[in-house]
Amino acid sequence: MALATRTERRPPTVVRLWRSTIGKKTVMAVSGAIMLLYLVFHMLGNLKVFFGPDEMNGYAHWLRTLGEPVLHHEWFLWIARVALLAAVVGHGVAAYQLSRRDLAARPVGYRHKLARTSYATRTMRWGGVILALFIVWHLLDLTTGHVNPNGEAGRPYENVVATFSTWYGNTIYVVAMLAVGAHVRHGFFSAAQTLGAGSATRDRALRLTANVLAVALTLGFLAVPVGVMTGIVE
Repeated sequence: MALATRTERRPPTVVRLWRSTIGKKTVMAVSGAIMLLYLVFHMLGNLKVFFGPDEMNGYAHWLRTLGEPVLHHEWFLWIARVALLAAVVGHGVAAYQLSRRDLAARPVGYRHKLARTSYATRTMRWGGVILALFIVWHLLDLTTGHVNPNGEAGRPYENVVATFSTWYGNTIYVVAMLAVGAHVRHGFFSAAQTLGAGSATRDRALRLTANVLAVALTLGFLAVPVGVMTGIVE
C-alpha cells in the first residue's frame, strides 16, 4: 500500500524531465533552435529595407494577412509571437536555473577562481542579459513606437529609418547584434551537443556552421543601420 501511494504521488514525466539538468539543457537547445530560425527569417525580412518603402511595407502587410482566409487578420503574427515568447521565457528560465545549480554545486573555495569559468559561459550569460533588455527596447521602438522618434503604425520602413537616424538607436542595436552573434556562435554548438548531434567526426563541421551562422546574422542585421547611416537607405 505504501509503495502504491508513493507511485501515485510521483511527479509526471514532464515535471521530472524539467527538474533534471538534461531536461533543462534540452529546453534550452529546442527553444534556442526556435529563436535561431526566427532570427534567420527576421534578418531576411529586414534586408527588404534596401528595396525601398513599398517593398518593406508591403512585406509587413503580407505578414499580417498570412494564413487568410483560414486564419483571421494578424492571427499568424500573434501565434508566432506567443510561440516566440514561450521560447524566450523557457530559454531564460532554464539558463538561470542551470546557472544557479552550477554555482550551488561548486565547493566554496572554488567560487573565487574566475579563471575556471570559461569565456563562452560568461559570454552566454551576459549576452543573454543584453538581449533580454534589447528585446524590450526593440518592441517599444519598432513594434509599439513608444521610443521611436517618428513612430508610425504600419510603416516599418519609415520607423527603421527614424530609429537608425539617431546615435543611441544605432549604438543600442549594434551592441545587441554583436551579442546575438556571440550567443549564436556558442549556443549553436552547445545545443548540438545536447541534442546528440555532436561527435568526434562532426564537431569541426558544427563549429564551422556555428561560426558561419553567427557572422551571417551579425552582418545581415548590422547592414540595416549601416545602410541608413551611409545614406543608402533614406
